[in-house]
Amino acid sequence: MGALAVGVAGGSGSGKTTLTRALLEEFGNRSTVLFQDNYYKRNDHLAFEERTQLNYDAPEAFDIDLMVDQVRQLKSGVPIECPVYDFTEHNRSAETLTVEPAPVILVEGILLFAEPRLCELLDIRLFVDTDADVRILRRIRRDVVERGRSLESVEEQYLSTVKPMHELYVEPSKRRADLIVPEGGHNTVALDMIVHRIRREF
Repeated sequence: MGALAVGVAGGSGSGKTTLTRALLEEFGNRSTVLFQDNYYKRNDHLAFEERTQLNYDAPEAFDIDLMVDQVRQLKSGVPIECPVYDFTEHNRSAETLTVEPAPVILVEGILLFAEPRLCELLDIRLFVDTDADVRILRRIRRDVVERGRSLESVEEQYLSTVKPMHELYVEPSKRRADLIVPEGGHNTVALDMIVHRIRREF
């Protein structure tokens, strides 16, 4: 059989990346990963200040056509040139990252299941479900410490786009999940079940 595509979705700060990295560690060189964050559209035509005001939590912020095409290529055994997103510039980088195909393709992002074409390409769909207060605290820590944002800008973005888009798109999309995972990669029982399920395919 072909490669197995495993989607890991959930709200911002839910623990998607922790679960994704745990699965990468488990399957080693038999796995590869695509992050939906790298598929934000290029916005060279906008000034930096204008780019900071965009809604990055809505489906139209992403280049879904490219992502669908590249997931299909990987599933077919074809290497891709994945875009790279620069969060400090709020724009796509000029660089790309070569991603080689592997038996297990992990695909991570907030809106995977809200996009029907992406959803259909995923053989196993996992939704990481975490309380909103935990998610916002994680997002503050990540955006301020890792991405150099101010606390005020993180608060403004959360209230104006992150929270309403979560309620409109992300939360309803969990109905398309095969498995809802409370607390993501920290849920060792769920992680063991997922690993066992993936191994059954090989």
